[in-house]
Amino acid sequence: MSMSKDEPPEPKRRNKTLSVADALSGALDPVMRQRGFASRDIVTHWRAIAPPPFDTATLPDRLAWPRSAAGRAEGAVLHLRCAPGQALFAQHEAPALVAAVNRYFGYVLVRDVRLSAEPFTPGSAGRRHKDGQPSQSAIAKVGAAIRGIEDDDLREALRTLGLALSSRSEHKGG
Repeated sequence: MSMSKDEPPEPKRRNKTLSVADALSGALDPVMRQRGFASRDIVTHWRAIAPPPFDTATLPDRLAWPRSAAGRAEGAVLHLRCAPGQALFAQHEAPALVAAVNRYFGYVLVRDVRLSAEPFTPGSAGRRHKDGQPSQSAIAKVGAAIRGIEDDDLREALRTLGLALSSRSEHKGG
């Protein structure tokens, strides 16, 4: 089999599964660096970092790093997007937010919090999902579909997926 000069080489296959987060990390990292974030941790773990109600009413927008002639780290300014009606409260509680971020990371990452002019768009993480039990017919239907699977881990993963999808379709009414 000969390759012509015009044909690109076939990409190397990884033969392993990747999560969506891992697959997108290469595409998101340059965008995050433009916003001043060295990593996605502060954005992805914001709900664990921020104290209530800021965990659901604010989102990190960017980090602004000071230009220091001495070259030492002084901490960044964290710009937050706020839900309507929460801006004044967030500004008042800025020292508590600074302390929460620095406590989470274990060093002085943030020295001040300011509000961003960007609009707040809450994500799906704030939604509360009902953890209902699947019906007996759904359990039987999924059990019958995966009965022939020999691999225990695969069978359990497919059972979990099947039950999740069946409960999803039951909530939609069909």
